[in-house]
Amino acid sequence: QVQLMDSGGGSVQAGGSLRLSCAASGLTDSRNCLGWFRQAPGKEREAVAIIYTGGGNTYYVDSVKGRFTISQNRYKNAVYLQMDALKPEDSAMYYCVATTKACGDSWWHLADRYNYWGQGTQVTVSS
Repeated sequence: QVQLMDSGGGSVQAGGSLRLSCAASGLTDSRNCLGWFRQAPGKEREAVAIIYTGGGNTYYVDSVKGRFTISQNRYKNAVYLQMDALKPEDSAMYYCVATTKACGDSWWHLADRYNYWGQGTQVTVSS
């Protein structure tokens, strides 16, 4: 059974940094599509950053490019999201997601393509 444990959220001021972690267990193949979605109150879920653990390909939503960096530790089956220059509009619940497929250029941002979700970690950025 695949389980995702996400952590690292918190409260910071605008311009600050946070690092989210996601530990994945139960994945039998090292080639998976993992990453982060977020959802703010009253808004739809949004893909933030995704990585293909088989090749290292990464995908980012435009609003975080240049500020967020997704990375992996294949030996630990973990992914990380380094978030710098945080803005109040980054405030949301962040969810680690995974699917046992290679990431697709056409669908990496679609929530229904991910079979597994973490419990979420809250990020709050104050101005």
